[in-house]
Amino acid sequence: MALGAAARDAGLVPRFDSADWPPGFEPAFERLLSELADGAAQHDRDGTFPVEAFPKLVALGVPRLTAPHSHGGWNLDLTRARRVVERLGAADPSVALVTVWQLLFLAELAREDHGWPEAARRAVLESVRDQGAWINAVNVEPELGTPARGGLPATRAVRSGPGSWRLNGRKIYATGIPVLRWILLSVTLDDDKGQRSGIVLVDARQPGVRVEETWDHIGLRASGSHDVHFEDVEIPADFVVSDGPSSRPLYDARRQGWACVLVASLYNGIARAARDWLLNYLNHRTPSGLGAPLATLPRFQTAVGQIELQRETSDRLLDDIAAAIDTGTEAEQRKAQAFAPLLKHLVTSNAIAITNAALELTGNPGHSRHNPLERHHRDALTGRIHTPQADFALLNAGRAALVAAAPPASPSNA
Repeated sequence: MALGAAARDAGLVPRFDSADWPPGFEPAFERLLSELADGAAQHDRDGTFPVEAFPKLVALGVPRLTAPHSHGGWNLDLTRARRVVERLGAADPSVALVTVWQLLFLAELAREDHGWPEAARRAVLESVRDQGAWINAVNVEPELGTPARGGLPATRAVRSGPGSWRLNGRKIYATGIPVLRWILLSVTLDDDKGQRSGIVLVDARQPGVRVEETWDHIGLRASGSHDVHFEDVEIPADFVVSDGPSSRPLYDARRQGWACVLVASLYNGIARAARDWLLNYLNHRTPSGLGAPLATLPRFQTAVGQIELQRETSDRLLDDIAAAIDTGTEAEQRKAQAFAPLLKHLVTSNAIAITNAALELTGNPGHSRHNPLERHHRDALTGRIHTPQADFALLNAGRAALVAAAPPASPSNA
């Protein structure tokens, strides 16, 4: 989807020549957020993908926000990227989730040590700049689950010649697939060097890429996270992004830090939308027997105070961790990146708690599908699913703490 002259003339396209928000971006973004929020309930009810939102995001330059300056991007840091995601999350979290992965992978390509083959990097960046292309990684399989917990994918790329591979397999939960141009795919590479894990870049327009519309979940129902089948898809050799343990790990500590902060920001946006709706409701709901708004009752004031504690905790931690990753010393960055999985767990747990408390306070009106609160709660529940899951984050943190506190080994008596 190329940017048209009308969009440029309307002042909607950032010029990306300043460290600040460009002229016109903020009001145009606010208008788009309002449109997204207005349509989110219907897309949730129907389980339909908000395809109409993505040309508008392209017109604003959102797909390029974290891309390098060399390819028309803005090279946005994590602090500002997370704010974009949080505001999108409050409006339409399904749109926000697609945007999370776009910003994450474009930030990866802006790094000097990106580790990608130049042909693959150039193809992605040029298509984002010129056509507003979108990218995501698709890793989960029916049998394997997520590769983050180990194992070789059943999706396999077999060497078919000196310059190409042949790809076959099936992936599930391909978020945003209705608009994706590029798919980063975890595969088992198979050639004369044996079988090993790898990651390939797939052009979703290739023959043999087939989408099966299967997504029908409790939350983020509009995210288009369908199944994708790959049937004899040809992959150029220079689109192998990671080839076994000899390659730089694609999912390194920096990427994990970015991913956890962006995902957590999305769910913090959901919590903020629920909290704002609740405060408006309590200030305007005046039962005839009370003769005053519910907001005047100590019970509701105390419950909202608990919500404010959780919200403020999430806000401050997200800002602090993002700032440390952006501008901290090397030691501060390592510490922030190590804490990021716990941050994601804490913020998503707070979002679930906030939306659940709001439902308890509002009763039937909160549970009604005529109001957004029940949708915010269902969407918040989805935060548990994203890698790293709570048990993984807590296990690693607990193990690290115990190892650090362990007494030194006794000298051998041998």
